[in-house]
Amino acid sequence: MRAPGAAGGPKLSDAARAVWGKTDRRGISPVGWLPLWRHLADAADVAGWLWDHWLSPAVRRRIGDELPGGDADGRTLAAWLAGVHDVGKATPAFACQARSLAERMRDRGLGYDRELIRADRRYAPHATAGHAVFAGWLQQQNWADPHPFAVVVGGHHGMPPTDESLRDVQVRPHLLGDQAWQQVQHELLTWMTERSGAGDRLVEWTTVPLSQPVQAALTGLVIVADWIASNEELFPYVLDGTDVDRLRTGWERLDLPTPWLPAAPPASVDELFGARFELPAAAVPRPVQRTVAELAATMAVPGMLIVEAAMGEGKTEAALAAVEILARRTAASGCYLALPTRATSDAMFGRMLSWLRRLPDAQLGRGDRDVRLAHGKAALNPDYDRLRVTSLPSGIAQDAGGADIGVHAWLAGPKRTLLSSFVVGTIDQLLFAALRGKHLVLRHLGLAGKVVVIDEAHAYDVYMGRFLDRALEWLGAYGVPVVVLSATLPAERRAELMTAYDNGRLGPPPPRTWRDRGKPVVDHYAALRTDLRYPLVTSSQSERGGTATSCADSGRSNVIRLQRLDDELPTLVNLLRQQLADGGCALVVRNTVARVQETAAVLREAFGPQIPVTVAHSRFMAVDRAAKDRWLRDTFGPPGSGRRPHRHVVVASQVAEQSLDIDFDLLLTDLAPVDLVLQRIGRLYRHRRDNRPALLSTPTCHITGADWSQEPPQPVAGSRRVYQLATLLRSAAVLLPYLDGAPLQLPADIAPLIQAAYGGAAVGPQSWQPAMADAETRQRNDIAAKELKADSFRLASVAQAGVPLIGWLSGGVGAVDDNAARGHVRDTDAESLEVLLLVRTTDGLVLPPWLDEGGVPVPTGDIPRWPLPRHIARCTLPLPRMMTAPDVIDNVIADLERRVDVSAWQSSPWLAGELVLDVDQHGGATVAGFDLHYDPDEGLRVTRAA
Repeated sequence: MRAPGAAGGPKLSDAARAVWGKTDRRGISPVGWLPLWRHLADAADVAGWLWDHWLSPAVRRRIGDELPGGDADGRTLAAWLAGVHDVGKATPAFACQARSLAERMRDRGLGYDRELIRADRRYAPHATAGHAVFAGWLQQQNWADPHPFAVVVGGHHGMPPTDESLRDVQVRPHLLGDQAWQQVQHELLTWMTERSGAGDRLVEWTTVPLSQPVQAALTGLVIVADWIASNEELFPYVLDGTDVDRLRTGWERLDLPTPWLPAAPPASVDELFGARFELPAAAVPRPVQRTVAELAATMAVPGMLIVEAAMGEGKTEAALAAVEILARRTAASGCYLALPTRATSDAMFGRMLSWLRRLPDAQLGRGDRDVRLAHGKAALNPDYDRLRVTSLPSGIAQDAGGADIGVHAWLAGPKRTLLSSFVVGTIDQLLFAALRGKHLVLRHLGLAGKVVVIDEAHAYDVYMGRFLDRALEWLGAYGVPVVVLSATLPAERRAELMTAYDNGRLGPPPPRTWRDRGKPVVDHYAALRTDLRYPLVTSSQSERGGTATSCADSGRSNVIRLQRLDDELPTLVNLLRQQLADGGCALVVRNTVARVQETAAVLREAFGPQIPVTVAHSRFMAVDRAAKDRWLRDTFGPPGSGRRPHRHVVVASQVAEQSLDIDFDLLLTDLAPVDLVLQRIGRLYRHRRDNRPALLSTPTCHITGADWSQEPPQPVAGSRRVYQLATLLRSAAVLLPYLDGAPLQLPADIAPLIQAAYGGAAVGPQSWQPAMADAETRQRNDIAAKELKADSFRLASVAQAGVPLIGWLSGGVGAVDDNAARGHVRDTDAESLEVLLLVRTTDGLVLPPWLDEGGVPVPTGDIPRWPLPRHIARCTLPLPRMMTAPDVIDNVIADLERRVDVSAWQSSPWLAGELVLDVDQHGGATVAGFDLHYDPDEGLRVTRAA
């Protein structure tokens, strides 16, 4: 880049210097406006600084690899594009918005027909106008196809233009201005081209076919530079001082963290795991951990690792070790850990912090580790909230472990979820990378410089899988290393994941032509579809396909006895009374919350105080759910973690399937897809104990939730609403030999069961086949409908190099927040709706009395004083699907708004947009024809009003 100019600005004409770029709507600046040239220079300088001091080296490499001058060209290109991003403001369509400033421009020869412009200016938003102006100028510089470069300008407000929107501008040239305007536009473009150093590179760049990932990454970088340069607190509306001083002052105030540069890991796998994780004395890495670390160091990069191993084998630690190794090899400067739920994300966040505290950096003094917990209730996580509160300008707090770990205030802003270096969040944030929505390029920029870990990959259904596959394709195109973890992954799904990633990494396979007629179709993933070994680690190879590596298990094996149990509640009562006669802790897993509550009520009535019964499900307030999860871990966790009761029954929904390290002596579960049954069995005899009751000396799982007297067995109605009937029947079919007496050996039987249940071969007795065939036909039709629905919002595949991002997000979801976007990447006909539960007394609303802060009055006429908003936000409660179905949700919302008016809360960052559910002092309420009752021990119960 050329040396920034001195005070007073560049040598531009009076007309060019008169073009306004920013106005002070808050009245802070004594000047009141900022010339366009000043803002363009600020943005260019910030982009260069971002390239040098903040952007991940992996992203720099990805961009530089497509340019003849490598990294130096990448920096110049980024600064140049940032320096011309607002050239569309030098048009009548934009200038007319500030009449006094436009008149000042008119005095310098830049006139226009005000009425004509006002009538048509909607066709020329300044980003689209800038694309048209810049593309036209590039064509005058003998650019064959300027659009892959110009689209960065056109997309700097988060939505690339469409062909139609560009035509709308081009057929209305008065919006862009006459010859006088064109002269100013070209003057500004020529000035910035020389200032940025791009003038010396144009000839070589004219034939560069920028790929779509590079176009997106550059657009994201320009958006970040524009946002920073537009911040008046960082870059005030003054023209004194040099460019260098202005940039230095603004950057020091912002104080973005520098990229993580991973040090070389220890020479041996044993040393690596010993240094990074809390291992028992004399413990060594488990076989799967050793295999993952060794493959991460030798596999083709960029590439993907798929790790399949039993529950409790240390896959998380293996993934974090792979992150460190792969980041070092690929110049990545962080990671994104994607989990199925908020609860699993919260649990992983603490584990990531522990890992970060032990992580050395390549250079002393470069220890800032900015973190982010990425889900809607992150601020309620105490570990995360503690790191958000800091007096340091950068938002990085000195962590007790000695490393500078914290949440950077600017990076924690809206739309910047994935720009922090180390991020833990739900899978939704990754799926959003395949959703056509505004500012998608910022999600891509954040992911492009990371290693991505996808945990519990089996937990995502067909609909979510469509988005996941497309996200993997784009990650492959960016060169992002990916680590996929699962205990129960079907072989076909393993091949699909690798195919999707390879399609981005290597491009889609060439289409077959007439010359290929008669030649066999080469399936590069055939071996991955049939490999039944377990544990198994599959890694990318230099060519299309993958290499599967088997490794030994850790020797932690269990032999489980499976038994049928009819679905009559008296049968369940008698079984538990007999089996727990000498003590013991039992887990009953139901597929719906309604069944959880019904079962618990019957058990309590039958057992009284003799056998305590606790419930766990998703329909609790956030604060109560967190307390219940902690209680479960403390009470039923590993030996020594708490005081285990002599006798207890926990009735839970699917929340017990994953993330919670809990251990029971007896398991009863509704029939579910076989992978989920195996996940639930992972809570049975999870840890070695010497004092299990004699009656429970053999680990036993009873399968209920179905009528076993029919052929095939008929799952209960609630289960059929949650899962596909065909999947449930295939699960029953593959489990049948074990229900008839064969011992289930874990982990040895995991892979055969999964592959049989999700394979194409017929399973089960002949008498079952007609019903199963009918169910599978309906399932295929349903899957096809789900795929079609997903594709209506899914991002297109990566196009060949040189295809511009014009129309990239056309027909998508537009500008939506994360909650709305979540509804597009998850398959549900009902919207998700959460409320804040408060208790109404004769004196008004109060916080629920059972909380530590309970009974505190909650004002609704104005914003509650801190810290009350945070306490209120912890009372978030999800409403059930029956209250959020399309035919009732509008009535529910209207009734809630009528009951409690909290419009005064709209300017509160904690409470804006929230709805309040007020219950009486007994926990009851009636809303839009539904009777609700909340109890801190039982959760929310909902029935239709009589």
